[in-house]
Amino acid sequence: MNPDYRGALMVQGTSSDAGKSMLVTALCRLLARDGICVAPFKPQNMALNSAVTPEGGEIGRAQAVQAFAARLEPCVHFNPVLLKPNSDTGCQVILQGQVATDMEANSYHGYKPLAMRSVLASWQWLQQRYSCLVVEGAGSPAEVNLRDGDIANMGFAEAVDCPVILIADIDRGGVFAQLVGTLALLSPSEQQRIKGFVINRFRGDIGLLEPGLRWLEQKTGKPVLGVLPYLLDLRIAAEDAIAHVDEVAPLAKRLKIVVPVLPRISNHTDFDPLALHPDVSLQFVALHDPLPACDLVILPGSKNVRADLEALRATHWDQAMARHLRYGGKVFGICGGYQMLGQMIEDPSGMEGPPGSSQGLGWLPVHTRLANQKQLCNVSGTCYLSGTPTAVRGYEIHLGVSSVAPSSAPLWQRADGSFDGCISLDRQVAGGYLHGLFDQPQLLQQLLHWMGQDSDLQIDYRQQQDAEIDRLADCVASHLDMYAIRRFLGLEGEQNESRTG
Repeated sequence: MNPDYRGALMVQGTSSDAGKSMLVTALCRLLARDGICVAPFKPQNMALNSAVTPEGGEIGRAQAVQAFAARLEPCVHFNPVLLKPNSDTGCQVILQGQVATDMEANSYHGYKPLAMRSVLASWQWLQQRYSCLVVEGAGSPAEVNLRDGDIANMGFAEAVDCPVILIADIDRGGVFAQLVGTLALLSPSEQQRIKGFVINRFRGDIGLLEPGLRWLEQKTGKPVLGVLPYLLDLRIAAEDAIAHVDEVAPLAKRLKIVVPVLPRISNHTDFDPLALHPDVSLQFVALHDPLPACDLVILPGSKNVRADLEALRATHWDQAMARHLRYGGKVFGICGGYQMLGQMIEDPSGMEGPPGSSQGLGWLPVHTRLANQKQLCNVSGTCYLSGTPTAVRGYEIHLGVSSVAPSSAPLWQRADGSFDGCISLDRQVAGGYLHGLFDQPQLLQQLLHWMGQDSDLQIDYRQQQDAEIDRLADCVASHLDMYAIRRFLGLEGEQNESRTG
């Protein structure tokens, strides 16, 4: 055992989106500020937003953000089990960064013991290298239909003897029922494992909440460790839900970009930098809504490309985008969206659904065949979107192997000399496999130039994320009992400076 290892603390929630990811992110930043060697951990994650680690593995996007908060590079052991849904009842199972299998939900129950072995192996690996581990649960520990063989919440906490704090979202209403009800559905040993409660997203006069807090503590015998205020306009990459949408495009913004919300949309965090740009109005639009007037449509990644392409056609978005192009608009595709823009998508082995082929939208000279081996890599090179070569870096996560007509203009060239992506002859349509393009100020500026707009504003997304994490951490430090948190982590004797960002 690592002699510097102190302990771990797990954050579980009364529901999905209760604030688990954000609280773990904040705690990682606060502990890192104090010089503590801390790492995030999520035993099992179900999400279509993912990231590629330096060693070429795939983990949940939230754990990459938490690693950034802890000032670490992402690592496959931070999220040893990642489930990526590819249908309403099936998902791809990724163990320690690599695809293990595809299976239906009712088969995964019997697979959990094998997945748990990966979880515990990664846990032991991290204990040997870090002083503290801050753990994030998944969903709610009170989902009684999932408790047998659980590896995501109390099943894991019991296996490694980890203390737990429980967070609930008061903004949804019924916060006392959330906390008391969740606690009541746990076993006696699990109830003992809960060390206290955190109430998230509170607005208003705290004095009006105080009687309820006293009742909650008397009713449960558990302390309320903090009441976290609602942070307006907090812009940190979301774990899975699409969090930031312009309901109405402000007139002051010159450029209007629309992203259709595909049924299996993945890595929608690609567009967060666009949402932050003061000249851009970014709208996520449901397929059952019409395509609004805009300058650019971006087709996002997808976990089931052929099915999502069929959904586009069923809702007549293909016709709407064709009309958008006739009137001078532009279309850009990323990963699965890039495949849709081509001539044909073949899936002979049924990697994402029933075997077969689908005609693409036909706007790029690209032919895609889904292969058994997923491409996972961090890459760099040169982008030619606006005609001016610009250095680019990002990551690839895809099953498809795409061949492009030799006479076509590539979107970018990798450092190894190979090409990726394509730009149409009329330069109205472009796409490629690279995720994370717009995290770089120069590439975001190049996109705007391709759209015919001169913008000297450069938004540094990484710098912005760092500042937002510091803002979140400062808020948590001011409203959470950090002395109790450090005690749970075995840090009673460590200096606690809680420096601001």
